[in-house]
Amino acid sequence: MKLKYAASLHSWVLPQWNPEAGKFAIEQTAKHGFDIIEILLPGSMEFDVSTVKRQLNQNNLGVVCSLNLSKETHIPAHPEKALGTIKKALDITAGLDADFLGGVLHGGIGVVTGDVLQQQEKEIIAEVWHKAGNYAQSLGITIGIEPINRYESYVCNTAANVLEIINMANSPALAVHLDTFHMNIEENNFRDPVTASGKLLKHVHITESHRGMPGEGTVNWDEFFLALKEIDFEGNLVLENFSSSVPGMQQAVSLWQKSPHNALELALGSLAFIKDGIQKVI
Repeated sequence: MKLKYAASLHSWVLPQWNPEAGKFAIEQTAKHGFDIIEILLPGSMEFDVSTVKRQLNQNNLGVVCSLNLSKETHIPAHPEKALGTIKKALDITAGLDADFLGGVLHGGIGVVTGDVLQQQEKEIIAEVWHKAGNYAQSLGITIGIEPINRYESYVCNTAANVLEIINMANSPALAVHLDTFHMNIEENNFRDPVTASGKLLKHVHITESHRGMPGEGTVNWDEFFLALKEIDFEGNLVLENFSSSVPGMQQAVSLWQKSPHNALELALGSLAFIKDGIQKVI
């Protein structure tokens, strides 16, 4: 396996980009032994690429980007606006010399229609992904699509949902981005989504069933790490858990229970847990 260990922006700060918090997150990620940071891009696309790139270089830290579509860029309802936003995110990703953009790129988070995803909607999404994939390929970037749970989206809840539309979209730049928190809700187990994705799996958010310390919840980590070995996973393992010790985090991500670990304890403990889990299977 060829792995890179990452921390997400909101391992340290709120999941809303601002320059001061971003600088702090970059410094903390580099200081505490991660290879890369995942930066969640703002929907406004207001982002100082040159300054962030300089900060990354100063800290000798790699980077990948992510983007979560909003109600206003829900692909079935606003395909052209969504495509424009994804292209802007790809431009920022390229400007940072990054080669991966992941996230909820199938529909707006929180958007529901009261019905299952319709075939016409799938076709609209596939067309947008095809165009976005072609643009990404021209920039040398892979796009990873993240399925999320039923309470946040009706579009793609499982790896199978993503794989179906990737097959329709027919672009070599498209890949799968899994998240163990959402897998714990929607998938039957932690092996099948990984093995079904195979070499299309390029990025994983590592987080416990309650968004806390890995090993203290219900995620079947042994099964998950063995599945990564089975596909000889090559990609990013990204810490994405949250601590209520970060002011405003509880409100930002609905983390209503107080965390037993502060942000630094959670980051260091999670990184050690992930590395130990990988070491046991290789």
